Amino acid sequence: MQRTSGQLAMLAAINILLLIVGAAISGGSFLSIFNLQSMASQLPEIGLLAIGVMLAMCAGNGGIDLSGIALANMSGVLSAVIVSSFLSSGENDLAFSLAFIVVALAIGFSGGLINGILIARLNITPILCTLGTQMAFTGLAVVVSGGRAVMVGSPDLLSRIGNDMLLAVPISFLIFIVVAAVIAAALKYTPYGLWLMLMGTNPKAAIYAGFPKNGVLMATYAISGTLSGLAGVIIAARNVNVKFDYGSSYLLIAILIVVMAGVKPEGGYGRVVCVVLSAVALQLMSSLLNFGGLSNFVRDFAWGLLLLTFLAVGRYDVVGFVFPGNRRRVDTGVKPSSTGT
Repeated sequence: MQRTSGQLAMLAAINILLLIVGAAISGGSFLSIFNLQSMASQLPEIGLLAIGVMLAMCAGNGGIDLSGIALANMSGVLSAVIVSSFLSSGENDLAFSLAFIVVALAIGFSGGLINGILIARLNITPILCTLGTQMAFTGLAVVVSGGRAVMVGSPDLLSRIGNDMLLAVPISFLIFIVVAAVIAAALKYTPYGLWLMLMGTNPKAAIYAGFPKNGVLMATYAISGTLSGLAGVIIAARNVNVKFDYGSSYLLIAILIVVMAGVKPEGGYGRVVCVVLSAVALQLMSSLLNFGGLSNFVRDFAWGLLLLTFLAVGRYDVVGFVFPGNRRRVDTGVKPSSTGT
């Protein structure tokens, strides 16, 4: 509980600090409604991918999903090609939009299920499996599209999802929050959440307790794939076309979000609310770098450095290293007294 509340408080403090710094260096324009709406509209696709990475990490055994953005792009490309073969967005935009969404989600689910089957049934190491499927998904999208952008257009429903507001909040951001809430509730209140965390914490105990290990693994990667499919829908909704190489840096950012959220790489721990706050913090940082006029290459360097920093902080007793007097207290497990609640 202390770990959870501490991580949550730290992320909340980081977000507040970033808002204050942004307001200070921009003369207040950073907190304008337009800028906040712009940041909120850019967050859902990477946030959905990060939740998928979190679920895979929670499963333990080095679990991770490296195929998220590749599957999102493939879902958008294949869905656009398939649906466009029998429907026109200009003639029946509602039918086109609904068909596009259903097909993209189905492709995302299928891709994630393939990952789960390969990992659970064939015992392929998750990082190698999803690296292989990442390349396969990208290659399939290239073959189907001929390496070119595939036109989706601006059918009404998709356009509303990608660009419209509801109560001054982007609809895509509201979809992301609703999906995050559903995943969080499933992890907290269903047997699946208990099984997933126990598998990451103590896989042997999970096996001896009779938990359906293979079923949980396949469900986890299928959910992650479905989230990628939904990210593909939002990407298509925000743009008039889809392409196989969209968001090339999203994988690094998704992993960074999850590490910042305190998800343990060895599995068994993770909170969706922390992932959401971490995603918000990364979006605020990205906007701050934009205000500073820095290039995308500098941002990628900053994300990589930040990822290594958080991994080091989570792995080692950095406080004990800097202040040797505190090291023994941490190692012996003696907790400092607290007067707060």
